Amino acid sequence: MKPARRAVNGILLLDKPAGISSNRALQLAKRLFNADKAGHTGSLDPLATGLLPICFGEATKIAGYLLGSRKAYAARCRLGATTTTDDAEGEIVQTRPVPQIDDAAIEAALAGLRGRIVQIPPAYSAIKQGGVPLYKRARRGEDVVVPPREVEVHKLELERRDGDILDLHVECGSGTYVRSLARELGERLGCGAHLTALRRLWVEPFRDPVMYRLEALERIAAEGGTAGLDRLLLPLEAGVGGLPALTLCDADAQRLRHGQRIAALGQAATPMCRALDGQGRLVALVRIDPGGAVAVVRGFAIPE
Repeated sequence: MKPARRAVNGILLLDKPAGISSNRALQLAKRLFNADKAGHTGSLDPLATGLLPICFGEATKIAGYLLGSRKAYAARCRLGATTTTDDAEGEIVQTRPVPQIDDAAIEAALAGLRGRIVQIPPAYSAIKQGGVPLYKRARRGEDVVVPPREVEVHKLELERRDGDILDLHVECGSGTYVRSLARELGERLGCGAHLTALRRLWVEPFRDPVMYRLEALERIAAEGGTAGLDRLLLPLEAGVGGLPALTLCDADAQRLRHGQRIAALGQAATPMCRALDGQGRLVALVRIDPGGAVAVVRGFAIPE
């Protein structure tokens, strides 16, 4: 008989391997932790590796805030060929000779892809139309019209070049497809391009993440069980550390835990804050109205 699922609260910084979906990686981690509730923040394609924050239990309540965070990638693309998926997992649809391109020409092409840009996501993507992911429509042979979207590319730099292979450093906001950046770069250079490797380096607020591979988790589980795994988890506070902190007395912390408003603090209206108890534990995400009263946006039920 399988052991009953247990309540686990915290954030695991998983180093997703290539070759599996983000959901598959999530399910493997959830099984190792024997957790009753888990979710991930920001899908990675099967081709991609790197940081995939896994939120367990109460941490799933902050997953939506992490999804909109700034992210960084190491991306490798090949010039001279385009594919159905804009990466190496798709079929090649066109090859073109790569012209003589110097670093100045590459920089000029990259410059046009920085900042607030309009991007057309790949046809093979998880974006839904009529409740159906586009990749399912594309696999069925349907004509897929992908609506353009505005995205933010904070950094896009050439790290190194080896013939037709370009290594790029990318920092971008939510909703940006690095596959599309590779495709668009190839078009600007007149020869086409597709992504051959992608690694997510960090996601705010985890700028210098200590990541764990699935093999390491399996070893720790075999040696120390779930107790050993639990020591790898970050507290919920780590996921919202970029928000202003509001430290409460014990009485006010208890009121917020019960979803109640607390007395006006005499403060001006502020953005969302993280409310902490006297021990620094996360009680709730709150907003302070113009009158200074504090209201719960998202409460957390963490055992003391």
